[in-house]
Amino acid sequence: MSERPDHRPSPPPAGKRPGWRRAAPAAAPPTGPPAAPQPAPPTLTPPNHRSVIDSAVYRDGRRVASPATLAETFRQLREEPDGMAWIGLHRPTEPELHSLATEFNLHELAVEDALEAHQRPKLERYGDTLFVVLRAARYLDVQEEVDFSELHIFVGPDFLITVRHGGAPDLSSVRRRMEDNPELLSLGPEAALYAILDAVVDGYAPVVEGVQTDIDEIETEVFRGDPAVSRRIYELSREMVEFQRATRPLVGMLHNLMAGFAKYGTDEELQRYLRDVADHVTHTSERVDAFRQALTDILTVNATLVSQQQNAEMRALAEAGFEQNEEIKKISSWAAILFAPTLVGTIYGMNFETMPELRWAAGYPFAILLMAVVCVSLYVIFKKRDWL
Repeated sequence: MSERPDHRPSPPPAGKRPGWRRAAPAAAPPTGPPAAPQPAPPTLTPPNHRSVIDSAVYRDGRRVASPATLAETFRQLREEPDGMAWIGLHRPTEPELHSLATEFNLHELAVEDALEAHQRPKLERYGDTLFVVLRAARYLDVQEEVDFSELHIFVGPDFLITVRHGGAPDLSSVRRRMEDNPELLSLGPEAALYAILDAVVDGYAPVVEGVQTDIDEIETEVFRGDPAVSRRIYELSREMVEFQRATRPLVGMLHNLMAGFAKYGTDEELQRYLRDVADHVTHTSERVDAFRQALTDILTVNATLVSQQQNAEMRALAEAGFEQNEEIKKISSWAAILFAPTLVGTIYGMNFETMPELRWAAGYPFAILLMAVVCVSLYVIFKKRDWL
């Protein structure tokens, strides 16, 4: 492990745990009258807030104690010269984290990050302690969305502390799997760290499958012309951005760990373990990159199809307007043709006594002929202009 303290001795023979134990302070000889008994330390977990999910002390890969409080965990660990504490917390309070910082000498910056959360995946070393930030993910079938959560891990010579902010991953199953394999757990906190890394990366697989299904459905909706698909593409694209932020840094973190195998004498079993995790996260990162590119292409295709549909609608409207205009021309032409005889008949129907041609014998035939000439003339004119 590239971030292992430089003073760690070479790996012990199989079946024995590395001697990483912090030295317990030596008891000072009594120099005066017996001191008054001190009151028991208060419980670090406030009422109605169960932040300590599980706390255990292990020796040679086997659980030897299951303390109920952090204070009891600290005491049990001091009594085990070759023990290891594995403490699992969920949204701990500030006093709880500060008590852990005091007991295990955790750096204040790492403690601050663990309290505030909203960190990007990273791996940092503070003295003989590693601070690891992971972004876990899970796919919610009902909502068809990806839920992200943070996991902060402190890894020291004889302890491992996990601080979860969110529902994933399920570290209880990781702990059970490691307890079923005491030979692997006896390798120390590193083994537990690798198991957690593996659980986080394995948790990406259902998310990848769920996103692939969503993309297949989106492609169908795009060519079906669903108007709501643009919003779905946008939301899924944002989730893929978050997914990239979770997986890309993890690739570099794991490769940095693998680079220190030879230097720090990492156990061969753990080397194989980490290489497998690195292969999985690299594959996942490549899939996420492909998903984001596919969503970008789908969004472009959808914009093209929407534009084509709008053009078709505009063309249909234009054609409808043209046809309507042609009908109006025909109606107007016939109205003009019919208006001519109406005008002539109206004038000669006023019946004034002094009206010219009123007593003319050829007046009636002349009026009919005039109406016919006007109507035929208008018909010819409108016909030449394609109005009829």
